[in-house]
Amino acid sequence: MVGAANDEATERAQPPRITVIADGDTALDLDTIAVLSRSASSLLDAAPDLDGSYVLEVTSPGIDRPLTSDKHFRRARGRKVELAMADGTQVTGRVGELHDGTLSLVVRDDRARDWAVRPISLGGISKAVVQVEFSTPSQREMDLATTDRSAETEGRT
Repeated sequence: MVGAANDEATERAQPPRITVIADGDTALDLDTIAVLSRSASSLLDAAPDLDGSYVLEVTSPGIDRPLTSDKHFRRARGRKVELAMADGTQVTGRVGELHDGTLSLVVRDDRARDWAVRPISLGGISKAVVQVEFSTPSQREMDLATTDRSAETEGRT
């Protein structure tokens, strides 16, 4: 029981940790994080329950956070992702544009020995996670992922 009492005393002696996770359609830069940190700190300093004693951490979601919304896929455009599909299959590709609930995923077409764009319904994805890359993707792959095709497809009926 002595260990438990010491743990409780240590917890009470440490100031509370407050984590602010900032998220948006564009990546956060250090200047934005600094502004958010100062703003949060001012609000917390005025909170009577904290008595000015706290540890503030302002961060952005980690790279391993699953992509779950349209804005996550828009922000991940050009990034390599691993998709777990609702039918149990796995697909790896590079995120292209998102239009009307359909993701353009750039995948390797081994038969053509080239890259191809595969339309994937967001509703058919059970989990999507950005992959860490250590090599530079080919220019063709990146061109397919970052080219806006909405003008091309809107002309078709």
